[in-house]
Amino acid sequence: MPVGTENAIIKGCGTHHIAVHTRDWDASLRLYRDVLGMEIVAEFGSPERKILLLDMGDGSHMELFQPTADGPKVGDPAANDPVNHFAITTTDARGAIEHIRQAGYEITLEPRDVDLGNLQATIAFFRGPSGESIELFQTH
Repeated sequence: MPVGTENAIIKGCGTHHIAVHTRDWDASLRLYRDVLGMEIVAEFGSPERKILLLDMGDGSHMELFQPTADGPKVGDPAANDPVNHFAITTTDARGAIEHIRQAGYEITLEPRDVDLGNLQATIAFFRGPSGESIELFQTH
């Protein structure tokens, strides 16, 4: 199978992570960590709401958000889609967001450096044409 070509516009582009608002924390950990074998590479958030970043095995990740007391429950028909956002990896988050801004897309979070415990990154968010939230993620 041929290997993909490098993106000429967004340097280092690829999938970084898919973020999921879990409905059942223990069941989600059991699936992603224990059944699928993903390893926890970063844990952050707050005591009230943990966030885990799990390596899928190829360098891409799942980001799991612990449910909140007032959040949707399993089987709730009014619950929103559990996928929160998806993140595209890049080697230049600031340059990429400027390109996206010039193309006319709404920037919802300007680039900022974040400390995620044992992971340092620059992140930025923008809104896609269907309302989807897209994150640019640059590790350091």
